[in-house]
Amino acid sequence: MTIIPDTLALIGNTPLVRLAGPSAAAGAEIFGKCEFVNPGASVKDRAALFIVRDAEERGLLQPGGTIVEGTAGNTGIGLALVANAKGYRTIIVMPETQSREKTDTLRALGAELVLVPAAPFSSPCHFVHQSRRIAEETPGAVWANQFDNVANRRAHVVGTAEEIWTQMDGRIDGFTCAVGTGGTLAGVGLGLKAKDDRVTIALTDPDGAALYDYYAHGELKSEGSSVAEGIGQGRITGNLEGAPVDTQFRVSDAEGWKWVRRLLSEEGLCLGLSAGINVAGAIRLARELGSGSRVATVLCDTGFRYLSTLHNPEWRVARGLPA
Repeated sequence: MTIIPDTLALIGNTPLVRLAGPSAAAGAEIFGKCEFVNPGASVKDRAALFIVRDAEERGLLQPGGTIVEGTAGNTGIGLALVANAKGYRTIIVMPETQSREKTDTLRALGAELVLVPAAPFSSPCHFVHQSRRIAEETPGAVWANQFDNVANRRAHVVGTAEEIWTQMDGRIDGFTCAVGTGGTLAGVGLGLKAKDDRVTIALTDPDGAALYDYYAHGELKSEGSSVAEGIGQGRITGNLEGAPVDTQFRVSDAEGWKWVRRLLSEEGLCLGLSAGINVAGAIRLARELGSGSRVATVLCDTGFRYLSTLHNPEWRVARGLPA
């Protein structure tokens, strides 16, 4: 064991765990990157750190400045932690539909939280557009712009992908995850393809998102809906441009919840719905690749962030999920 030199160095270098139940179900080896080990308990800490460093290097963020972002929660939490460590303020704009745990966490971290009604991206009231306007109107502020700022995916090209490659001794056949900003899928995909172009990169899309049809048929088209927070995208973001997507899957909330429940009851992992959807996608990819294949995915965040929602039986029943 070595001593970590500073708190920001705690971000990344997360463990990779073999998932027994999913591996048995796939007849293959399924591995989960434990991103809940990050200080902010999610994969978004990586993007937050790279976005802030990029703004500093370009001279956009000065001492005592403010970071503004529109987020479903986890990126805001990561930004608030990084900002605290570096002496910046944060203003976070978030849809009011997100879990109470996220809003409580952001306030506890000292972020100024602006909750707005959920709105489609085409509306000027969408949380992303509102965050951009706040950044433009706030002296000394920068807009993190996680969806189109490619510092996001660079965090995964040089960080997450390198870690997975090393942890799996270069023996990896496939990688998959869902998309919110696209940074994780595109960044890990680019990083792994640079090591071995034969690695299959797959999108795992929740119901209600448009990317499955885009990669399958060339058309942005959504079907159904999902209660998963932080994933599901209706456009090609800056981070997704040029993403090396080889194949795609669509996973329902019910299928994702099945794996959240099994991983909790059988393996002692408390995860969110996005992680369950990712695991379901990894199983499908492994089955396509064949017996004995080795597939990695991302366990995006902790289920403790969804105690009032996903892990609340009454909430699930009201949304058509098993109690």
